[in-house]
Amino acid sequence: MRSLLLLLVAGLALAGCSRPAVHPYQGYLEGEYIYVAAPLAGRLEKLSVAKGDRVAAGAPLFTLERSAELASQRQAADQLRAARARLEDLQKGSRPSELAALEARVEQARATTQLSQLDLDRQTALHATKVISDSDYDRARLTHEKNVRALDELSADLATARLGGRADTIAAAQADAAAAEAALARADWNVEQKAQAAPRAALVYDTLYREGEFIAAANPVVALLPPENIKVRFFVPEAEFTGLKAGDTVQVNFSGRPALAARVSYLSPQPEYTPPVLYNRENRSKLVFMVEAVFDPAAARDLHPGQPVDVTK
Repeated sequence: MRSLLLLLVAGLALAGCSRPAVHPYQGYLEGEYIYVAAPLAGRLEKLSVAKGDRVAAGAPLFTLERSAELASQRQAADQLRAARARLEDLQKGSRPSELAALEARVEQARATTQLSQLDLDRQTALHATKVISDSDYDRARLTHEKNVRALDELSADLATARLGGRADTIAAAQADAAAAEAALARADWNVEQKAQAAPRAALVYDTLYREGEFIAAANPVVALLPPENIKVRFFVPEAEFTGLKAGDTVQVNFSGRPALAARVSYLSPQPEYTPPVLYNRENRSKLVFMVEAVFDPAAARDLHPGQPVDVTK
């Protein structure tokens, strides 16, 4: 009897010293996909990737037919060249040959004015001695004044020709050139958007169209899954939820591969009932909180969304 009591006491002591069993949290892997689309519609001309490929950042994904966009680009470029040429022409003033013609006319008018001045001087002297009549003197005087005004007019025309276009006309031409530049930038953007590249290194999770199909604007063509977008989503009972906080490290256990460390990135503020897909007999009727944790991108490269896992602290 005494020996039986000793064995019972020893068993209770061993049971009291043993560590409590660690119950893992059940969860699954989740992926946040990047759906790559073109903002413009068009026929899928070339699909550069296939489902399951791994692509680097900047790798080409697909190209839509862009004949209309290329034609608009050429048109915008030609219109920009024409607008700039008009602006430069206005800023230059008249052509050299036109300026030379005006300069020759100015010299001719200056010579005529000088000749009429000499004639007026002679007529003035003769008029003072009453050799010529008043009408002859007035004719010489008015002819000289006419020649002076003609010289002034031609000199002003020459100065204007050297100035170029009026300020308002030049401002309008500058505005036209700026509008043409904006139109070309828009045409360039339209051409660029018809070919899409990978925004980051990722797995080509799926391709949603085949070459030759018409794709509406903003419809995704390729679904990418970067490794940094793979996370584990698991559910923690209410009693243990307060022991977790953002930044904690947890261990994620897989079937057939070593466990991986993950960092808690999100804790749901709302409780929910245990999902039916999580067969947890002990906590089936209790409330749980969803928790998300992220992996190191290098470690998450070969993980697959939907895979069930067990998570422990």
